[in-house]
Amino acid sequence: MKIGFSTGSIALDDVCRGIDIAIHDHTNAIELSALREQELDPLLNLIGKIRNRLSNFEYISFHAPSKREKFSEELLVSKLKKVADLNWAIIVHPDLIENFELWRTLGRAVCIENMDKRKTTGRTAAQLKYLFDQLPEATFCFDIGHARQIDPTMLEAETMLRDFHDRLRQVHMSYVNSQSHHERLNYECILAYQRVTQWIDNSIPIILETPVNQNEIDEEISLAKKVFEFVHISHEDDLTPKQHQVSIHRSEG
Repeated sequence: MKIGFSTGSIALDDVCRGIDIAIHDHTNAIELSALREQELDPLLNLIGKIRNRLSNFEYISFHAPSKREKFSEELLVSKLKKVADLNWAIIVHPDLIENFELWRTLGRAVCIENMDKRKTTGRTAAQLKYLFDQLPEATFCFDIGHARQIDPTMLEAETMLRDFHDRLRQVHMSYVNSQSHHERLNYECILAYQRVTQWIDNSIPIILETPVNQNEIDEEISLAKKVFEFVHISHEDDLTPKQHQVSIHRSEG
């Protein structure tokens, strides 16, 4: 199983510190985050200097800025070409995309993420289908927490995974609260996520967007793995907590 953390969730804009925290016996994947526009150039300039440290990971992805304020769309895409040339997935929020022709130049590197309730597009399978029709080479970053926030029954999540199974490149995992903040995994979300993990092949990297410190990594990875521990049946069946019993007691401190 490929599993690890987003540097943005464990160290905000300090990517080097995020890598230090993420290098762990039980992690083999990482997402380098430039979630804010001003973080992009420093991270791009850093890549050459941290390549040796990144060799600790089997899978590396790159989160593009979630908003454009100073960069034109053409300039942003041209900057991200450096990442595409590394064959890394570039996680892109759908509302960032206006000129499809520009983004098509990045080919398979474009990895579209489904959105939370704050956004007006990319929240449902139907909205994602339009984007993928315009970007036929693009891949899919399935944010399971976003999907649950949009539809707590997980039916929309199942539709996304069924419709875009062949495009699935990575999974974002966290508990997403009603204010759209990412939190640590809990019993409630683990039970919900288990309903759809039958659609996620064990070769797909799991990137945790949970805010943990170095001492909490083992525990959080253990919780994430519980999502995949059970054989799942269809959502029409009435699953009880007893059928999906998990132990998620957190240690003190």
